[in-house]
Amino acid sequence: MFEYKVVPAPKKGRKARGVKGSDGRFAHALEHEMNRMGAEGWEFQRADTLPCEEREGLMGRTTLFQTMLVFRRPLAATADAAPAEEAPAALIEDRSADAPAQDSPDGPARVALTLAPETRLDAPPQAPAAPEAAPPKHAAE
Repeated sequence: MFEYKVVPAPKKGRKARGVKGSDGRFAHALEHEMNRMGAEGWEFQRADTLPCEEREGLMGRTTLFQTMLVFRRPLAATADAAPAEEAPAALIEDRSADAPAQDSPDGPARVALTLAPETRLDAPPQAPAAPEAAPPKHAAE
């Protein structure tokens, strides 16, 4: 389990010795913020630009877009007790018990492995089977 922290991305550059131009200052400000969060144990995930509705005048509203930086870190309670990440579900099914191993002149026995049926990538999507229609009845019969 993780906890997340969302902070606004810097809007202005940060002056530093040897950093020139507005793009360099902005990159320095972003680097400073990311390093500050990293020092606190937060891992950068992504930057998102999201709409934010604000008042404009007495009755009006306007939508502004805010760029946010998303960070995450493991929860303290689960960081110590959590095992390594779970292994993904097997995409290959071992059918060596079903088929006998075959020795070849090139080397030892080879194991027959096939894709599990639910993971076939080359098969077109299947539509549900339609119920069979009864044969048409003829008026002459």
